[in-house]
Amino acid sequence: MPHPLLPALESLARRVADTTGFRVVEAQIQTHRHPCIVLVQLRTGDGGDVTLDDCAAFSGALGEAMEAEALLSEAYVLEISSPGLNDALVEDRDFHSFRGFPIEVRFRHSDGTESTRAGLLLERDDAFLHLNVRGRRQRIPRHDVLAVSLTRPSE
Repeated sequence: MPHPLLPALESLARRVADTTGFRVVEAQIQTHRHPCIVLVQLRTGDGGDVTLDDCAAFSGALGEAMEAEALLSEAYVLEISSPGLNDALVEDRDFHSFRGFPIEVRFRHSDGTESTRAGLLLERDDAFLHLNVRGRRQRIPRHDVLAVSLTRPSE
């Protein structure tokens, strides 16, 4: 169950991102750590990768905004990063960049059950996600795909 303050954090992070030229990819509040961790992943406004200096600048701006709005009353650690390996593939840019990489796809069948399939990413078009599963091309209707993530190659 997501943290009840997550929608407020996402909204605030997106407002700060809009004013600083970044785009929020994901926000999380991880309460299983003490102090809790507020994690925000971002990209540049044009969809590019961010630098360490970008993360530091955004951290300062978001940290000030969080304090001004008193978003969290408990102690927290603010971590700003860019999406990396083992993260979900979401945007067209991700699917283009990681062609040929091993992925795991979680998808829904027409009867409502869910499955996962592992293979190599071939492409994603308007209708299907295409992957290579043991040398055979598999197509999963794009509207049935729930999540796609990078995995480590099996040996």
